[in-house]
Amino acid sequence: MRERSLAALSRPEGFDLAVVGGGSTGLAVALLAARAGRSVALIEAHDFASGTSSRSTKLLHGGVRYLAQGEISLVREALQQRRKLIELAPDLAHPLRFVMPAYRWWERWFYGVGLTAYDWLAGDSSLGRTEQYSLAATRNRYPGLQVSGLRGAVSYCDAQFDDTGLAIAMARGAAQAGALVLNRLQATQVTRMPDGDLAIEFSDRESGAGGQLRARDVVNATGVWVDRLRSAPPMVQPSQGVHIVVERRFFPSDEALLLPRTADGRVLFIVPWLKHCVIGTTDTPRDLAEVAPGTEPLPFSSEIDLILTEVSRVLSHAPGRTDILSAWAGLRPLVKPRADSGSATHRISREHSIEVDSRGLVTITGGKWTTCLVMATDALNALPNYPLKTQCPDHGVLPSGLPDMAHRAPTEPEVVWLANHTWARSVEDVLARRSRLLFLNVDAALKAAPAVARTLASCTGRDADLEGFIRIAKAWKDSFQSRQ
Repeated sequence: MRERSLAALSRPEGFDLAVVGGGSTGLAVALLAARAGRSVALIEAHDFASGTSSRSTKLLHGGVRYLAQGEISLVREALQQRRKLIELAPDLAHPLRFVMPAYRWWERWFYGVGLTAYDWLAGDSSLGRTEQYSLAATRNRYPGLQVSGLRGAVSYCDAQFDDTGLAIAMARGAAQAGALVLNRLQATQVTRMPDGDLAIEFSDRESGAGGQLRARDVVNATGVWVDRLRSAPPMVQPSQGVHIVVERRFFPSDEALLLPRTADGRVLFIVPWLKHCVIGTTDTPRDLAEVAPGTEPLPFSSEIDLILTEVSRVLSHAPGRTDILSAWAGLRPLVKPRADSGSATHRISREHSIEVDSRGLVTITGGKWTTCLVMATDALNALPNYPLKTQCPDHGVLPSGLPDMAHRAPTEPEVVWLANHTWARSVEDVLARRSRLLFLNVDAALKAAPAVARTLASCTGRDADLEGFIRIAKAWKDSFQSRQ
């Protein structure tokens, strides 16, 4: 099946559109273009959502923090897009209530006013009204909160989603609409042909063979790596965000907890996710020269300490390092500010940026999962040859994403299904991004890995890279068990 797809990729007539990058933005571009009737090919160097798009806080949100920074238009757009993604994938996204505890006399009033404005900006896309709780109601509703100094709480609604589940569903939706979608193909350069088409030179990371993909238009949606296909000053200033995972008992609620201001000026979430709690995130500037493409960014010890310190202020029984089951880092593709702005990464806008260079290559970066559809629409409207010329293509409902195995090891039949229907090629594909076991419990993932490797190898006919997965999992474990 992969061989047939590879042969089709190099067809001499080419495609209307080629997309480089299989994260949230690239997949959304391919999905919308294919459903609009374009011939589309998408190539991804590693696996779909293997980078930033799998390292999210699992939230679809307008951005309470961005509202505080005065980015009204960004918040309004994200709140509208939040509703569209829930409609696009109702089995993968749902409303989630959040609580902001108040430990100072003015905080309930202050947060209440801001979150009421948040509701107002959502308009018809609102998922629920802001509520205020007295001290007694707060203690009864959220028994895991630190009660010393507690004065009550404010509650509001946003949404939660399965990030890699949505990514795989978008890939499947694009393929069902006629797009050719392939992972493990590394784009090396983009050139303009004499007839005006663009040619993408690529290498197959499995066989080592090279190839060429021709298209009338090309979108570079490779996240923090977009500058590798450009020949201009960098567009991206990356920032690292870290999350840890602990048992649900530390905050035994079906609602999420929001700490509105950490020591480094961010917000911090404690989110119920797959019978566990995800806690994050941080915002640490990174130099891409320190992180080679395809390698794992790892949490810094200082980031782990920051998260643990912040949650100890609001949880009556706070976790320590020995309670961490997994921890991961992701690199945000923040749009590089002007040289004279002096912006810290947590103050850089999460809006996206589009560039069309002299070759006609369209590059898009920035943004977040919540706004991936509008980002894709903007990129398609910017195509030099076949722009979509629409504000909101009809996107319909996506096919169901993955079997219900996100918090456990997949069975043998499930691994076979994943290989045949979701492009899973390695143990990491299965245990990190089809099942989320690596993200939930590193030890459990290591235990499950040999059986997954045997099954995957038998149905794909290739090495499932068990050794590579073990190396990655142990690096994750070392990042939160030892002080760097």
